[in-house]
Amino acid sequence: MRIRDIVAERHSDGVMAGHPLLANLFVPEVFLPEQYFDSVRAESTTNIPEVRLMMAVLEEAIASYQRYAIEPVRRNLKGFRDARQWIDSTDTTWPYSFENVCAMLHLEPEVLRCGLRAWREARLQALAATHPYQNPFRRVAGDRHAIVRKRDRRRHQN
Repeated sequence: MRIRDIVAERHSDGVMAGHPLLANLFVPEVFLPEQYFDSVRAESTTNIPEVRLMMAVLEEAIASYQRYAIEPVRRNLKGFRDARQWIDSTDTTWPYSFENVCAMLHLEPEVLRCGLRAWREARLQALAATHPYQNPFRRVAGDRHAIVRKRDRRRHQN
């Protein structure tokens, strides 16, 4: 139905003659101010390059923490230590500190820290339950010494 047709059916007093399409067009939507500001804040913060960079820094730190938390071997130990140190830090003087990044992204830093610690503990317990302890020293099967007779050079020279 065209708008021209709807407008043509208007009565002389200006009231619409039972068209729910236009009647619902001017009904205000009711929602709380928090809902409005949450939607405005969410839309505006994801488009800011600095906030996107903060999200990337946080994602990389969490990925490094999870990647190296289970078996921090020597080559991965630095990455795990750096991520854990950054996450555990409560310093707010640096713009890209964990506390400031969480504040900008509207996250609770302590909740995130506790969640990562709980995740690591659960993974370590699951790993300990599935893999029994293995002795780092292993015995080699077979002869440890072989007695070999020296070759007699005189026999082979002829």
